[in-house]
Amino acid sequence: MIVPILLILMAVLCFIYFNGTYNENYWKKCGIPFCSRNKYLGPLFEFIYSKKSAFEIIHSIYKSNPEAPAIGVASFFGRALLVKDLTNVQYVLATDFNSFSHRGIEINEGDLLADSVIFNNGKRWKLMRQHLTPLFTSSKLKSMYYIMDKSAQDFIDYLKKNPQYLKGNAFETLSTFCSAAIGASVFGVGTESIFDSPFLKMAQKASQSTLKTNIFFAISNVSPKISKFFGVKIFKEHESFFIDAIKQIIRARERDNVKRHDFADICVSLQKNDVLKDNDTGLEMKPTDEFLAAQAFFFFIAGVEPSATTMHITLIELGRHPEVLAKVHEEIDNAFEKHENITHDVLCEMEYLDMAINEAMRLHPPIGFLSRQCVKDTVLPVGNIKIEKGTNMFIATYGMHRDEKYFPDPNAFKPERFSKENKHNFMDAAYMPFGKGNRICIGMRYAQLQVKAGLVHLLRNYTIRTILDGSEVKYKRELGQLRVSNADLKFIPRI
Repeated sequence: MIVPILLILMAVLCFIYFNGTYNENYWKKCGIPFCSRNKYLGPLFEFIYSKKSAFEIIHSIYKSNPEAPAIGVASFFGRALLVKDLTNVQYVLATDFNSFSHRGIEINEGDLLADSVIFNNGKRWKLMRQHLTPLFTSSKLKSMYYIMDKSAQDFIDYLKKNPQYLKGNAFETLSTFCSAAIGASVFGVGTESIFDSPFLKMAQKASQSTLKTNIFFAISNVSPKISKFFGVKIFKEHESFFIDAIKQIIRARERDNVKRHDFADICVSLQKNDVLKDNDTGLEMKPTDEFLAAQAFFFFIAGVEPSATTMHITLIELGRHPEVLAKVHEEIDNAFEKHENITHDVLCEMEYLDMAINEAMRLHPPIGFLSRQCVKDTVLPVGNIKIEKGTNMFIATYGMHRDEKYFPDPNAFKPERFSKENKHNFMDAAYMPFGKGNRICIGMRYAQLQVKAGLVHLLRNYTIRTILDGSEVKYKRELGQLRVSNADLKFIPRI
């Protein structure tokens, strides 16, 4: 048995060597600099055995050649390119969307909860997006805002009854609010139960970075063939709980015949139509309970983790900058003094809080990098870079947000840079905490409202003290998302 194993090992090592050498020569012939660091396995495999987050590895590549419009990087299978030039980034994410519509991850048949709008591609993704977008229209969000506001008020009551949550472990505390808010406004789950809900525990477990999930996502991104061969199913362990829960919610909504303008209403409406059809492509899909559970699962984990991260990093920066915190407190206090209730329209008038949240997301974007895959041959305009079908594309969100070409004094926390007077076109193009183009986060506006509602009521009742271990903010080792590792918060009741 030893000889065959050795031969297989030698064959794999030879393949890795020749593939890495080929990729390096390929990009150099195209006039593109190649990142020699880990030139055989690439940044995603480096992440598996390193102590850094994937976005930090990609950020270091981004900085390695400041003038290059793009940098070739290693990929275990195929080719990969880190796109840097702002025009080329816009080209990949929006201008030539048809060539880069693929997110870069393939799901396997039978991975039920991964069959969602975030992971699907092509015609199936388009059909899903068409039928789910109505949940997040301006009018729909405005009609459900009162539920978010009620969740935020209930959260303050929850903190007052449980003062132990005011001192440390703030991220989990904020996750509790986000879970309550999305559970109430999207699924119709009452906040009294959601504060100690299995939904929250499931969301935290599903979004937790483990060696197993890191390997699964890396394999799915780098080589769909290997993923398919091993039958990788990323969210298999959560299927039974979540599918059963969504079935119960849909059946209860059908039975009660009550309209709440939430995701459960959308589910009932889609199932009444029996089939989803795209008139342009002719594609049809049946909205089964499992299919709808997959969309709900995505909304839930995407609505808890990134929103809690945004609240967390905003409060961390406010606690580090008392002068900014004072201005935010003043704006919130003035709103409460002028209005009996904080309505959707009143919330949207709080411009300085918006600026502070945007600046916090610039410094610490919830998702540190974006990935796409080329689905048909094309050419990037700046540098005349030929991109062949199958090439994996990376965009360093964190790197662009920290680039002084777009944001002067990039490491400083300056909410005023997002004022109407200071914003400029470069900033709009380079700022992408929710992504860009047709695949921008479908729940972006919902997340913004949820975060702002939570912060308004929290900062009305509490001031913040940031507890930082060291002089700079550091991050946990995560694949795509950004989580602070060395900072916590203390909530101090305002007198």
